[in-house]
Amino acid sequence: MRFPFFSYYCYYYSVVGLIYVLLFFQIPAFPARKISAPVRVLTADAYNATWGNFEKFIDVGKGSRVSGMSELKQYFHRFGYLSPMKAASFDDVFDDSFQSAVMKYQENLGLPVTGKLDSVTIKQIVTPRCGVSDSIASGAGRWFHITKHFAYFYGHPRWVKSKPITLTYAFAEDHLIDYLSLDEIKAVFRRAFSRWEAVIPMNFTEVEHRVADVRIGFFRGDHGDGEPFDGVLGALAHAFSPENGRLHLDAAETWAVDFKSQKSSVAVDLESVATHEIGHVLGLAHSSVKEAIMYPSLSPRTKKVDLRIDDVVGVQALYGSNPNFKLSSLLESDSTSNQPVDSRTGSCRWAVLTATIFLILWS
Repeated sequence: MRFPFFSYYCYYYSVVGLIYVLLFFQIPAFPARKISAPVRVLTADAYNATWGNFEKFIDVGKGSRVSGMSELKQYFHRFGYLSPMKAASFDDVFDDSFQSAVMKYQENLGLPVTGKLDSVTIKQIVTPRCGVSDSIASGAGRWFHITKHFAYFYGHPRWVKSKPITLTYAFAEDHLIDYLSLDEIKAVFRRAFSRWEAVIPMNFTEVEHRVADVRIGFFRGDHGDGEPFDGVLGALAHAFSPENGRLHLDAAETWAVDFKSQKSSVAVDLESVATHEIGHVLGLAHSSVKEAIMYPSLSPRTKKVDLRIDDVVGVQALYGSNPNFKLSSLLESDSTSNQPVDSRTGSCRWAVLTATIFLILWS
């Protein structure tokens, strides 16, 4: 009699999984990246002429001098790769410090580390992204890079209440948009909150604005929180770490709840952004996993609303697991989204993935 657990298929996938886990955990175990609040979130500058002009730097390498390189250096400074002390004196020369910045950028974004502005790197640079820095300098120029994919705000802030935690939320009715009804907006946020509610022991309840933990509204330009919006397809939204509770969306954007009815080429999916922003409200910073909700980029006319393993592991590390949540369903969803699971190997792959998640949580 052949026992399925000891089949050739199971042996194969167990070995592959073990190799993956060993390789993964040979990476130096630095803490999850910590980011100071507030966060400017989800910029979509792919349609911004300034970023689009960066395409002219394809294949430029060390030693080159190209007009406009100083603007690209400002980009790298903005996202944490060049020292703030040099921001006022950037020139057009691809020097040693800029090559180091490019390599750090490539490493952080999971790109081939070439030290050149190759086409893959430039494509990433001009892709819509978040306005928060990718790397945070601390002390004498010391860099903290993310090794676990998910990250937190500085100090790991979280909502401290008795369990099960109830967070209240409300909408600033004098800061809405006129082409979406309040009922439509509320329905979007109910779905977004429910996704996080399903995986942690927390409930979200709508209340009056003046007593709410989380306060949601649409604003334009400088709206008094120190994080001014910059117009269409700039910073789409931003949120603040616990227990601040402010969640602001840029009223200049074309927000969509249904792309079938909203035909604009620059329409932004409200539910995708809402789900991401709630992650910030709960204490998560950005993930390096492109499929994760907490990945910083979102292109126009893109819908991305499902939590992935990285999102779940990160938020459960802060709050614990909803007792009704079954990790197996998420593992199966994530694995089958990439390739079909053979009946003889599905249980083995599930075991390998479970072991990997266990090691991530306890490493």
